[in-house]
Formats: sequence, C-alpha cells, structure tokens
Amino acid sequence: MSQPVQPDDSAVGPGEFPQLYHGAASPFVDAVEAGESLRPQHWGLADVLVALLLSLLIPSVVVGLLLAAGAPKTGTAVILGSLLSPWVGFGLWPYLATRRKGNGPRLDLGLAFRRDDLRWGVIGGLAALAIGSVVALITEHFTGPFDSAAGDAISNAHVPRWVVVVFAILAVIGAPFMEELCFRGLTFAALAKYSSQHRWPPIPVAGIVSAVLFAAVHLEPVRFPLLLSIGLVLSFVRAKTGRIGPTIMAHGINNLIPVIGLLTGTVFIG
Repeated sequence: MSQPVQPDDSAVGPGEFPQLYHGAASPFVDAVEAGESLRPQHWGLADVLVALLLSLLIPSVVVGLLLAAGAPKTGTAVILGSLLSPWVGFGLWPYLATRRKGNGPRLDLGLAFRRDDLRWGVIGGLAALAIGSVVALITEHFTGPFDSAAGDAISNAHVPRWVVVVFAILAVIGAPFMEELCFRGLTFAALAKYSSQHRWPPIPVAGIVSAVLFAAVHLEPVRFPLLLSIGLVLSFVRAKTGRIGPTIMAHGINNLIPVIGLLTGTVFIG
C-alpha cells in the first residue's frame, strides 16, 4: 500500500484535502499521488448503516405490499421482489453516498477493472469455493444438509422456468456486483478510514468486520460460517488489489457452481 503523501493545495477544494489511509481504494490512491483534483471523502460508517438498514427494510416493505395486493407467497412477483429490493441498499446507496460526498464509486470504492483482475478473480473464486466447501461440510456435520434461503425459495416456488434463469443470472452477475459495492466497497473503505483515524489496524478491522456484516445481513444463521469464510476470502482479494473489480469476479465464480446445480435440477431436468 502506498504511503500517505503531502496534499497539494491545487488538487482539491478550499481548505480540505483528500487524506490517504491504509486500505484506501487503489484508484483513489493513484489519483491523489498524481495530483488530480479530488473531493474529500465525507461518506463513512453512517452510510454503511443506512445501506444495511435499507437492504433489510425495503424487502420487508416490498414483499408485504405484494402479499397485501394478493400476490402468491411463492409466486414470481414475491420471489423477484424479495431478491431485487435489497439492491437499493447494497448498490444504490453506496453509489449515491460516494457521488454526493466523495469522488464516486470508481475512485472511492475501487470500482475499476484491470488486466490482472481475471487472475485474482479466478484465484479468489476458487479459494472461496474450496474453503467454503470445507466449512459447509463441517457445518453439515452439526446441522444436517442445508441450502441458501434464495435457493430454497426458487426450488420450492411455483414460477416459470424463465424466472429460474433470471435468478441464475442475477446470482452470478447482479448480486456479486451489488453486494461487493456495499461490503468490499463502501463498508471495507469506511472501516479502513475510521480505523486509520483511530490508530487501529485498518486492513484486519476492515476485512474481518466487513465479512461479519456480509454474513450477518443474509439472516441465515446456519449458513453464517460459510458466508463468513467467503467474505474473508473476498476481503483478502480487496486488500491485495485495492479494487472491487476482482472481488466482483470472485464472488460471481463462487456463486456459479450452486447456480449450475439449481439450473440442472429445475430447468434442464425438472
């Protein structure tokens, strides 16, 4: 990680400077060191809290309204509504927070893709699958077989096959993009910034706490150890690269195998 540099008065607005900190997104570090005109990052842990609350509250409201309107509990509208509505918190709020109070998600959160991201994406995705498989086997020894809540919902729902295909695309592309914006993006960076200001070790704090929040927000206690292990691997990739481009790829690869199993059972066979 690059060391902090002295701010250049010509690079930022009046009286304030973008401060470098350990764990800052690498595009932001590069821009500061290049003397680009940047805004101070005024987003932080409060925005993480808002993002998490939105991701939990909005699905409840959406599903409640759909059920009140007479939509079947296992129907297409409720299934897709419950899957898509958390993205307001996961994706939209980090975007708005960094655009309004910083330099946007590319610089502040590391939403950038580079040539070697595919390598880190594959390494991270395979590592998450391997470690997650071991954790899942250990967990199943105590709890018995389990699946994700979303996977169970789709498998048991009375929906057309196209809905299953849409779900698969969302799980491999949409969910990784949105969740990484929130957890390895906004949450990781906000925790790293806060930890640096309080002389805590930024990378361990940001990596571990963001992984714990990632696992907890799924509200699936049985899968918590599995999700935590995946979150820790993705945090490692974010710490090594300074960007969430590779973590989006790794997250998508991690989700791909169970999605293939779901498609095989419900679309191609079922």
